[in-house]
Amino acid sequence: MLWGGLLLLLLISFGPVDMSRLPLLFTNTDNIRLYGRELLNPPMPWDNPELWARLVGQMWLTIQIALWGTFIAVFLAIPMGLAAARNIAPNWIVWPMRRVMDILRSIPDLVMGTLFIVAVGLGPLAGVLAIALNTAGVLAKLFSEAVESIDHGPVEGVRATGAGRLHEIVWGVIPQVAPLWTSFALYRFESNSRAATVLGLIGAGGIGQLLFENIQSFNYATVSAIAIVIVVAVSLIDMLSQAMRKRLL
Repeated sequence: MLWGGLLLLLLISFGPVDMSRLPLLFTNTDNIRLYGRELLNPPMPWDNPELWARLVGQMWLTIQIALWGTFIAVFLAIPMGLAAARNIAPNWIVWPMRRVMDILRSIPDLVMGTLFIVAVGLGPLAGVLAIALNTAGVLAKLFSEAVESIDHGPVEGVRATGAGRLHEIVWGVIPQVAPLWTSFALYRFESNSRAATVLGLIGAGGIGQLLFENIQSFNYATVSAIAIVIVVAVSLIDMLSQAMRKRLL
């Protein structure tokens, strides 16, 4: 029934998502060839070193936006995740905290970025704050689920010594979930490096702003160079994040 329901949903969605226009992908070859010719001929670093230096600098700014956004998100997600865990927090705290987490996760980064641009103006700070709030909602949910799956033996051992509730969390809960929390934070930093690129499209700074400007001016050769810088940077972050997660788990 599950697979049948999924198939029925796909059939119902066939028309609304314009799947009938898929053959156009193979008929408009002239436009694709023209676009592809520009994308496959980016300026080389030795031909235009100033351009590549600017792109690398803007990509580094994008990574810094993601780094600060993730750091603030972790700082917010730790108390939120603990307050949303059913095994250590009362229901009258868990329910409203989970609703707050739902709201933070459901509002897109671009909407949050637009709100913060109105509040603090154009620039990287708007991107940092937008990433921080959205990521806090995601990490808080992951953190709370990790807390709910802990072994209660260490917590009971701490409680047997006469320790208070706070000591139970610090010595019985946090040591069990810290490696998993760190792994989640690293993964979200990797994801935020891509999200920060998109936020540049609304003026939140970073390489995304250059990408949007060059797309608008039909400068596809530079767009290709920007794409190369983004792919290389995200790939390096991915490899570094994977290596760190393997050491932690």
